[in-house]
Amino acid sequence: MFPKSMTIFKKINKQQGSALVQAIFIITVMALLGATLVRVFSSNAEAIAYEVIGTRALHAAQAGMQRKMAELFPLAPNVGVCSGSADDYDFSTIQGLQNCTANVTCTPDATVAGTSYYTISSTGQCGVAGVLTSRQIEVKAKSL
Repeated sequence: MFPKSMTIFKKINKQQGSALVQAIFIITVMALLGATLVRVFSSNAEAIAYEVIGTRALHAAQAGMQRKMAELFPLAPNVGVCSGSADDYDFSTIQGLQNCTANVTCTPDATVAGTSYYTISSTGQCGVAGVLTSRQIEVKAKSL
């Protein structure tokens, strides 16, 4: 019986440490999985931030366009002036458009049979924490 007990003891000794290898493997796999999830979540948060800032820039461009259209076509019977120069509008005091500006250019195209045609281009820019986004819109307008 003595030789059998030595054989069983030798088999047990050969199996020691396999649980340690399995534990290290599982810890490594879980760490890689965790690092991948952190990277995915941070890139999603960054994409959402760019989308929000871009939307604010688009709204700034639209607000600048509407302001220029109100100046060009006032409610009074006389028509405004489209000089071809650029106007800068600062929307930093308006809630939701902080750190946003609009650069609006009005260009007279032609006058045909008493009807004037204009091209109005507006570029809205918003910046937050060193990230600057810009959106541009253009409108063709005519006097009545």
